[in-house]
Amino acid sequence: MQYQEPCSGRRPTNSRLAKEPKITTSMPFHSYLFDYNGVLVDDEAVHLAAFRAVLEPFGIGITDAEYQTKYLGFDDAGAFRAIFQDHAIPCDAARVASLVEAKKPLYLERARLRLAVFPGAGALLNHLAKQGAVVGIVSGALRPEIELGLRVLDAAASVSFVVSAEDTTACKPDPEGYRIGHAKLANLAGAETASRVLVIEDSIAGIEAARAANLPCLAVAHSYEQAELWRAGANHVVATLADVDDTLLTALATRVYGDAA
Repeated sequence: MQYQEPCSGRRPTNSRLAKEPKITTSMPFHSYLFDYNGVLVDDEAVHLAAFRAVLEPFGIGITDAEYQTKYLGFDDAGAFRAIFQDHAIPCDAARVASLVEAKKPLYLERARLRLAVFPGAGALLNHLAKQGAVVGIVSGALRPEIELGLRVLDAAASVSFVVSAEDTTACKPDPEGYRIGHAKLANLAGAETASRVLVIEDSIAGIEAARAANLPCLAVAHSYEQAELWRAGANHVVATLADVDDTLLTALATRVYGDAA
């Protein structure tokens, strides 16, 4: 199967995404921890379709609004637990594990056919790595899903490590993933590099996780309204990932750390 040309986000508010980042040369942050779903790829519709296919035999349906407001911030295991709890259906650890396994191929076969990416995502990852920054992914997505997306973005070589759902026991807003990611940064590149890190998120749960890990967070309004992201405690909010450039990052580093480099 061939990848189709990446398309822009599915939400009408993302029409501005045709713009590419205005990239110059500076390194205000030494490292970056990117969320994956909703930040780099717009695959929530793919996830929802896979969830619906797995849940159909149980007589459970999920509306777009329910998914957006209740389950968007969860990893697969957390989402299944919450969904079954909301429908008063018992769901022990063994059932959760079987549901996650059932969803894996359904997501991947859909994503291989067509995976929507946010314009500028691959260019930004590559640019930051070329500057010398260490780039990691911290996501509730499964590792094969993230690896597929990085290949589509042509940015796999720019990402030094991935913290995925397989590496954690709790999903966002729990800070475990970001604590693991921060420790990986320190082990890989040293304490100084890890001390000047920026998290890039799109969800309220993700912002809360970054805050709980004591990490500064830039939020992109791909999935939630900007006002919601500000209220969640993001250090800065932009409309789209394409609005992230060196000028913005330098100004944000000055606000967070008191200097720009």
